[in-house]
Amino acid sequence: MDTVVSGIRSTGKLHLGNYFGALKNFVKMQNENHCYFFIADYHSLTTHPTPENLHENVKQVLAEYLACGIDPEVATVFLQSDIPEIPELYLLLNMNSYIGELERTTSFKDKVRLQPDNVNAGLLTYPVLMATDIIIHKASKVPVGKDQEQNLEMTRKFARRFNNMYKVDYFPEPTAYNFGETLVKIPGLDGSGKMGKSEGNAVYLTDSPGVIRKKVMKAVTDSGPTKMNQDPSEPIKNLFTIMQVVSEAQTFDYFKEQYKNCSIRYGDLKKQLAEDIIKFTDPLRTRFEELYSDNDYLGRIVNMGAEKARQSASQTLKEVREIIGFKKF
Repeated sequence: MDTVVSGIRSTGKLHLGNYFGALKNFVKMQNENHCYFFIADYHSLTTHPTPENLHENVKQVLAEYLACGIDPEVATVFLQSDIPEIPELYLLLNMNSYIGELERTTSFKDKVRLQPDNVNAGLLTYPVLMATDIIIHKASKVPVGKDQEQNLEMTRKFARRFNNMYKVDYFPEPTAYNFGETLVKIPGLDGSGKMGKSEGNAVYLTDSPGVIRKKVMKAVTDSGPTKMNQDPSEPIKNLFTIMQVVSEAQTFDYFKEQYKNCSIRYGDLKKQLAEDIIKFTDPLRTRFEELYSDNDYLGRIVNMGAEKARQSASQTLKEVREIIGFKKF
């Protein structure tokens, strides 16, 4: 059984893209592997150093994780900041990480461009903290998106470097987790690109029915097909992609046929899509509201997760200190 580590930043709510991109597979993954799911509240400070309400952000994401089917009795669910061994291993790995290689990472260069007034040391060493989160549990698999592939390769490099420097075979070199199927990329409602918080084009799992209807009815479309079997434009392809994952097959087929024969009414399509999204998200939203209002339960979950995660992390840190040469007098 593989050890798998996956984290999510605590800076935003989950949307349909998150769910279909990975979260729905986490439920299956947790039953087939030894999984650690954590909320990366340290990571969030690299771009939001003074969050308005860090605790509420963490609580939101935690409740959403659980509402989507993550089982804390099966997987280890915890907060990054509850594991004091993480900062210490992060410090030790930083000693063997070089400025040049960190400055060349795509994620760092992108963030420098996006937030030129907040180029902090945490942003530079983001790959080191990510590596720490993974190898502190000696994980062999990590579910990562395309934008994190380079950082995963950095993790492999740091693990390999530690092993080579200290002449040990200690840290495994983790690889990307393969869900065994093509992950669905959910597009946004703005007619292009993927669904995302920063793009402002997302439907969140906890959006109310009224908000969902308003968002979907504002989705970008075009002037409509002008000939039979015309290829749809990017905005219309996006709406059909979302419909394909949330609607009944016959509903999807009906509107596809309506488009092919040029009789489609986009208003009807969007009304149906909105109702289907509401129907799909309703049980998740209901469960989320139950969890979010139960502080005692959430507290027990993170305390239990911290205890389990610290068992693994403390053992790793103890052995790393011994390998490096820290000894008591």
